Amino acid sequence: MELLVAYDVATDTKAGRRRLRRVANICVGSGQRVQKSVFECTVTDVQMERMIYRLLREIDPMQDSLRIYRLREPRSTHVQVFGLSPPVDFGGTLIG
Repeated sequence: MELLVAYDVATDTKAGRRRLRRVANICVGSGQRVQKSVFECTVTDVQMERMIYRLLREIDPMQDSLRIYRLREPRSTHVQVFGLSPPVDFGGTLIG
């Protein structure tokens, strides 16, 4: 399944900056960064549950925000991208 993960972590403290790095690292392991705090991820059901569990352990729900959207498939017919960030074809060859 394909997900869009977006987060906003309060970074006004050292602990907040550490949470931000940890949340970003979890997302890097599961997908492609498409904006500074937005990732497109292709995961199995088990991987999704594991990722959500890990993310929820890192964020502070009183200060931070985490949103996870399931993308309609096929994504190429439901997502439009404009500007600097070209879409990545996760099903295609990533090394050219």
